[in-house]
Amino acid sequence: MRLDELERRVSRAQILSLVDAQTRKLALWYGAVSSGKTVISLWAFLLAVRVAPRGGLIVIIGKSLQTIYQNVFTLLANTEIFGSRISSQVVYTPGSTSAWILGREVMLVGANDAKAVGRIQGATIGLAYVDEAALLPEEFWNMLISRLRVPGARLLATMNPASANHWIRKKWILQAADKNLVSFHFTMDDNPALDDEYKADMVRSYSGVFYDRMIRGLWTNAAGAIFPMWDPHVHQIPFAQMPRLQAIIGVGMDYGTTNATTAMMLGLTDERDPRLVFMDEWGWNSREEGYTLSDVELSKRFRKWLPQEHTPYPSDMEPRFIFRDPSAASFARQLLDDGVTTWPANNDVLPGIATISNLLDRRKLIVTDRCENWLAEVTEYRWDEKATDDGEDKPLKENDHWLDGGRYVAHSTKHIWTPELDRIAA
Repeated sequence: MRLDELERRVSRAQILSLVDAQTRKLALWYGAVSSGKTVISLWAFLLAVRVAPRGGLIVIIGKSLQTIYQNVFTLLANTEIFGSRISSQVVYTPGSTSAWILGREVMLVGANDAKAVGRIQGATIGLAYVDEAALLPEEFWNMLISRLRVPGARLLATMNPASANHWIRKKWILQAADKNLVSFHFTMDDNPALDDEYKADMVRSYSGVFYDRMIRGLWTNAAGAIFPMWDPHVHQIPFAQMPRLQAIIGVGMDYGTTNATTAMMLGLTDERDPRLVFMDEWGWNSREEGYTLSDVELSKRFRKWLPQEHTPYPSDMEPRFIFRDPSAASFARQLLDDGVTTWPANNDVLPGIATISNLLDRRKLIVTDRCENWLAEVTEYRWDEKATDDGEDKPLKENDHWLDGGRYVAHSTKHIWTPELDRIAA
């Protein structure tokens, strides 16, 4: 792609970052979702590959090899973005730990935890590209910086903002002058490829602290209640007044031995403006009851609850999916032996919390009074202040067993109910 073609496809903010990134050893792009930061950072990386010092490795680093493939190589292979001449010089087999880009060998490193430090310890690195740097362990980042020890070595990184106390903001972005670093803040308006309808969809997808981070691109602390938008006058309804349903989307199950084993049932209402509804709950709390049930007994009691006839919908309507705690292997085997198929839930905690927050904020989730334990937990679920002070977003592990079950089913079925809710909203 010629330079004049590139200039027509990118914004002024993207072009300026491409130029300014070359003036510092470290360059960081952060900001809103779909703001164009990854695309322009990859252009900067391609330019850097051409002149990267031969005395050091070229590495691409991400949370895992899978995320590197999704976030980096699928983009590099897109001829609409990078043109066929460049994309044809990107050779990579998914799952491999190496690739060839513009004639240079590139090593791939997944850095999911502090143990990943050993994967680069002792290496000499001439060029590093880091995907989602805010998700990496600080120990790994510090080791990576120490490996940039050949003349002309550089590091380029992208990230979504996290807590205002996050180490990468406090120790690097805010100390840019002392770190030979430049950073660039992007919003969706900096991406000329986005249309207004897509932007509106993204705005509807986040609320609260997640809106500030993912839409405004701000480093913002999570503090206090996790669901401050909860209003029983808006979100809670008597079971007898539950609207008719078009489907029972599924059940989400949390599993515990000394803690509670819980289940939440999620439906989609048959209204002109459909909503999701937590219809009913089931559970066994070993701590409160004073003794633990075996998987056999838990399965028996769950199955007895599962097919009950809820009067506001046809008696032959059954949950489409049953999602369970991914760590509940023994319970999953027992349920399968008893004829109940389950799927491991998506247990990405922060995105799951964001899903519930957004639904509540949009008044797209209601909860019946049969869900007594969920209702008791929702107002008590809080961020861990100590973790926030350390720059980490983490809920306190209390008052969350029924909330976890609800999060499992709502977040794991997002691809099913989102078109229904957004179709009406549009």
